[in-house]
Amino acid sequence: MLEINFWAVLVCAVVAMAIGSVWHGPLFGKKYMQAMGMVEPTDPEERKKMMQGMWKYYVIQFVLVLFQVYVLAHYIAGWKDASGLTNALWIWAGFIIPTIAGSILWNDKSSKNKWTLFFIGAGYQLALFVAFGLILGSWR
Repeated sequence: MLEINFWAVLVCAVVAMAIGSVWHGPLFGKKYMQAMGMVEPTDPEERKKMMQGMWKYYVIQFVLVLFQVYVLAHYIAGWKDASGLTNALWIWAGFIIPTIAGSILWNDKSSKNKWTLFFIGAGYQLALFVAFGLILGSWR
């Protein structure tokens, strides 16, 4: 049985939510919305209405990240020849990048917007997996 540090998994999930709020907020939020063809409401009432049900999506995302990190923690615990960061980067390169590329390749966005979405998504996942690898690797 592999030993998993559940506190490290929980910390990773919290860190992911923090990185996500910055990444898809002040860093790349406007660019992401533009590439997706979305318009941010300027009317405070519309914005409030849009934000009302968002808490459900945050809860779902948090649970999904917990599961993702839990699986990554098993992978890192099982492959002792590499550091947590090395393991996380291999997972990112081998599974995350092809998945993001595949989903963006087949959407109906312009070529410019596809690349924008790819780099925002891939960069976000890279930031997450670097953080995950460092946290899980140091708390083995």
